[in-house]
Amino acid sequence: MRLVGEHKAKKGLIRVEIEEENGIAKDVKISGDFFIYPEDIVNDLEKALRGGEISKLEEKVEEFFSGRDDVEMPYLSVEDFKMAIRKALVKQK
Repeated sequence: MRLVGEHKAKKGLIRVEIEEENGIAKDVKISGDFFIYPEDIVNDLEKALRGGEISKLEEKVEEFFSGRDDVEMPYLSVEDFKMAIRKALVKQK
C-alpha cells in the first residue's frame, strides 16, 4: 500500500511516500522544496527508514538526526520530517 504525507514547514514542503507491506516500509521517498545540506542526507535518511516498522518510523527519524552536527536545515526541524510521516500514517487508518 502506498502512503503519502505532506507537511508544510516554516520554509518548504516535505513530502513522504512510503510503500508499506505488512507493517514494513519497503521503500521510502522524501521530496519537497526544502533546503538541507549536505544534499545526500535525504538519501541516507530514506535508506535508514527502509525496512523499518511503519509504527516506528518517527523514532527512526529521531535516531537518524540525533547527535549529528554535520546537517544544516534552515527553517526545518526533525519534527517537520516526523510530521510528514505522521500524516502519511494517519491516511492509512
